Amino acid sequence: MPGVGIWRTKSVEQSIADTDEPETKLKKELTAKDLTVFGVAVVIGAGIFTLTARTAGNVAGPSISLAFVLAAIACGLAALCYAEFASTVPVAGSAYTFSYATFGEFAAWIIGWDLILEFALASAVVGKGWSLYLGNVIGASGSTTAHIGSISFDWGALLIIGAITLILAIGTKVSSRVSAIITAIKIAVVLLVIVVGAFYIKKENYSPFIPPSEGSESSASGIHQTLFSWLTGAGGSSYGAYGLLAAASLVFFAFIGFDVVATTAEETKNPQKSLPRGIFGSLAIVTVLYVAVTLVLTGMVKYTELKDGSPLVGDSSATLATAFEANGIGWAQTAINFGGLAGLTTVVMVMMLGQTRVLFAMSRDGLMPRSLAKTNAKGIPMRITLIVGGIVAVLAAFFPMGTLEEMVNIGTLFAFVLVCVGVIVLRRTRPDLPRGFRVPLVPFVPIVAVLACGWLMLNLSVETWIRFLVWMAIGVLVYFAYGHRKSVLGRKLKDGTAIPSANADPVLVKD
Repeated sequence: MPGVGIWRTKSVEQSIADTDEPETKLKKELTAKDLTVFGVAVVIGAGIFTLTARTAGNVAGPSISLAFVLAAIACGLAALCYAEFASTVPVAGSAYTFSYATFGEFAAWIIGWDLILEFALASAVVGKGWSLYLGNVIGASGSTTAHIGSISFDWGALLIIGAITLILAIGTKVSSRVSAIITAIKIAVVLLVIVVGAFYIKKENYSPFIPPSEGSESSASGIHQTLFSWLTGAGGSSYGAYGLLAAASLVFFAFIGFDVVATTAEETKNPQKSLPRGIFGSLAIVTVLYVAVTLVLTGMVKYTELKDGSPLVGDSSATLATAFEANGIGWAQTAINFGGLAGLTTVVMVMMLGQTRVLFAMSRDGLMPRSLAKTNAKGIPMRITLIVGGIVAVLAAFFPMGTLEEMVNIGTLFAFVLVCVGVIVLRRTRPDLPRGFRVPLVPFVPIVAVLACGWLMLNLSVETWIRFLVWMAIGVLVYFAYGHRKSVLGRKLKDGTAIPSANADPVLVKD
């Protein structure tokens, strides 16, 4: 029943009505162009300069370009579901808000808690990565680490997080303009790499396009192996068909971040049209760039030269610069460092924007302190912006991230699964809702998207799954200790003031 206990659902009408509350009102000023910029800004990061070469050398060979196509298809299936939800429920919070309308408050809390993990941790990890690139640019590795007594901290990470927090505090439109400028710079670097590298392509390097399968000498064991390997006892392998699929699982994470576009739904002009255009436009642009880079990369050098331990790579891992250095193009390292610096700047910005909007939505619903959801005269949730900036700065400056990066991936995929299932549920429960975009072939497409995301989750380590479940358990405790008792929807249902859905029986939506 819609109004009972932890499964009480917040109607789409109530969610939209809440966006007009004067004290928690966001300003609508983003267009489809702005959303496309945000999407490209967060997806094109340092991964294009590092992930591509390492995966080509160790896992897929020249077929890495096909792996990117497969990953893009899986990501595109999830994007279809996000586009329908975002155009139907144009409210801040992304998967959190969508889940509130379909699965109920408890599921919404779980996905919100999950998104907090995804965005905050991703912002901190990428902030530290930005600092490493800064060290390379200024020519002194490790120079961004400072010491106060026995305490060491990363001042480079503090610098970028502080600057991004200031920009977000000024306004979303300003953030979009800054993202557009920096994104143009990093795309220019990527295009330069593609154009210059194309002159050094040798056709014989593409053969064989899918190399014969080889046993993996570095297969992990215990909790460090993938959940799929742990469940089936299967050993890892490189190249071949399995290597191609494994590579698709790896490079899928280069696309992670497009879902941030959906968190800005409430600040978008004409969201029914702008949100789908922004989501699909950004996905199309980054797919073309990734495939082009991988074709150039594997055409410039033989894939075996990019493998860990090869004479060209040595003890480190291959990067895009490795292929250019092999062809005597030494300036590429400088260009790639600047491209990585620009790329990570916008990734941090958009990830932190997504974090503030999810936390804003949860606070407005009372699942987090309501006082955090107050906006200033410019429609900016200033308190949340400063709190998020402070927490991310501390994480990035003082804590090593290490394998916690995988936590970002599992959190994102979990959100994808719920959104895809939610499309099927909302089609059945609310067929009357106007939809600016409709997923074709429902329920087939959402089910395929769930299977694709599920497969990718199986390729994450057992250790990552354990950490994820621990984080979720903490979230459950916080919900019952605070969120369930303070829920705005819960109070409205008791008072009989909640807005029922268009096809709901008013008697059933009261506790």
